[in-house]
Amino acid sequence: MVEYKILKKENNKNNNSYIIAKNKADELLLFFNKKETLEKIEKAHQLNAKSKDIQNIILEKTKLLGFVDEKNGLFYKYRTSGLRPDYYFKISDKEGIIMEVERGKTLANNMDMLDVWKCHICEEANYLFLIVPKIRQTEKGNDNIIYKKVIDRLESFFYKQNYVNINAIFIFGY
Repeated sequence: MVEYKILKKENNKNNNSYIIAKNKADELLLFFNKKETLEKIEKAHQLNAKSKDIQNIILEKTKLLGFVDEKNGLFYKYRTSGLRPDYYFKISDKEGIIMEVERGKTLANNMDMLDVWKCHICEEANYLFLIVPKIRQTEKGNDNIIYKKVIDRLESFFYKQNYVNINAIFIFGY
């Protein structure tokens, strides 16, 4: 079963853009938890799999939800050539959702932190959908707990004294 945790700023619940983001997250969660989607994810989420394997499962649904695949131009003010999200949904001129799908390098290469940074500096996004494995098996047969650790790491950005330029992060665990 895929689940998600919402990390959000205080007083965000009645914000129109938050309601839109939450509705998109709820729709995505329903899709994730369909039997056929869960079976595809289980088959794809194997040792040495890539995040693209998971992206391919959700690509059609994300397009139906209005997301654009690898939107260019969101980071034009910065000298980070080639920087783009996996998916992007425009809510308004200055509001949107970046969606990132991670798999093997989530914690080892701090990809969750990179995704937060990308959303933080993006002037057209203030919501992040972060899709990560609950557990990832290593070549030695160990299980790395990913989803829970990502939540623990990112939660500190939603203490009032640590706010970043993101209204909410929806962390999905597959």
